[in-house]
Amino acid sequence: MNIATLQKKILVLAKKKGWGTTPDEVIFAEKIALLHQEVSEALEAYRKGNIHKRDGLAEELADIVLRALHLAGIYTIDMTKAIQKKLTRNAKRDWSADQLYLDKKKRRR
Repeated sequence: MNIATLQKKILVLAKKKGWGTTPDEVIFAEKIALLHQEVSEALEAYRKGNIHKRDGLAEELADIVLRALHLAGIYTIDMTKAIQKKLTRNAKRDWSADQLYLDKKKRRR
């Protein structure tokens, strides 16, 4: 299944569940907060070593993607194009000044 098809399915579910499908029907900050919540839950699942079980990292990462695609659908963002553009940009980007990548030995696994 491609990204555009997923986005359409998510919007159908959002309409059915009353989660909003247009900018007038949602509060942007609330949607971002819910996305952040999923990121926090992914971190917690990872810390607990729960990768593939219920509420595990895999499930939480799926929730992150679903919420991001829902938000993109609300604002009619073509995520296939956005991702391709960002991948191209990142491939050309100079990461040498990014401290996160410089201090690989200091990062926790």
